[in-house]
Amino acid sequence: MTTARIEKLDRLIEASVSAREAQTGSLLRQSFRRLKGSPMAVTGGVIVGLFVVVAVLGPLIAPYDPTAQTWGKEVFLNRNIFPGPRAENWFGLDHLGRDMFSRMIVGARQTLLVGVVATLIGFLAGAVIGGVAAASGTFGGRWGERVEAVIMRTVDVALAIPMLLLALSVAALLGPSLSTVMIAVGVAQIPIFARLLRGSMLAQAHSDYVLAAISLGVPKGRIVVSHILPNSLGPVIVQATLVLATAIIEAAALSYLGLGNPDPGSPEWGTMLADAQRFLSGAPQLAIYPAVGIIVTALGFTLLGEAMRESLDPRLRRQE
Repeated sequence: MTTARIEKLDRLIEASVSAREAQTGSLLRQSFRRLKGSPMAVTGGVIVGLFVVVAVLGPLIAPYDPTAQTWGKEVFLNRNIFPGPRAENWFGLDHLGRDMFSRMIVGARQTLLVGVVATLIGFLAGAVIGGVAAASGTFGGRWGERVEAVIMRTVDVALAIPMLLLALSVAALLGPSLSTVMIAVGVAQIPIFARLLRGSMLAQAHSDYVLAAISLGVPKGRIVVSHILPNSLGPVIVQATLVLATAIIEAAALSYLGLGNPDPGSPEWGTMLADAQRFLSGAPQLAIYPAVGIIVTALGFTLLGEAMRESLDPRLRRQE
């Protein structure tokens, strides 16, 4: 097929899509309207927005240096009872006399960084693996089906392993560091994205516009890249929002187990939670603050992701 015919077919497809959107309205506008009217989406969006603002502006709005040790007389007198909330320290001091409020604010940045980078690693690697498997199985013939079978059986084996256990194994092999946590959590998320994108692409591969393009002789590679893949990314992007909540919890768990940032002075919620275990009897607030931060942040991303899935997924979309 000549380039001119291919471009003409693309214009016809785009014109058909534009006409359909003119009759039914933009899907994105409809979805955004549903999100605005969803209490779950609003709640999740507010939590995520506050978390992102605090993470980005943390060093600017923290009242004290999170690593500075402001020893007080009461800390010297009893190493298991520390000053709680007071006017100069809203969340009190930790076991080294550091301001807990400042450490919570600055620690949000590292938590967000680990969650976002880990999710991107899982998303990109999973998209490549799932895309190759779907394209091979759909257009690769007999050898392509074998390639898809090998890839997806490997993905199934990885899915059979609990994500935290898989992340823990990778982190133990690489050694404790912040980058290790990102890679370990990202690797644990790859099978989820790979299987989800493959299923979405296989569903799109049997759509009418794909069959029409094949009958007109459009190159298979162009069909996959220009038509099937873009229309299959919606569910994967929504899943990325949900996975981000899981990534934050798993990253905190690895830091809690001592596989995170080896710098003990660096504020990170999982590390702060681990340090507080020795002082639960006398100062439970040292564990409560980072635990609440992790739970609320994960809840925000979960609520937002569930609302997005309900809004964008045709099978879950409410009738208007």
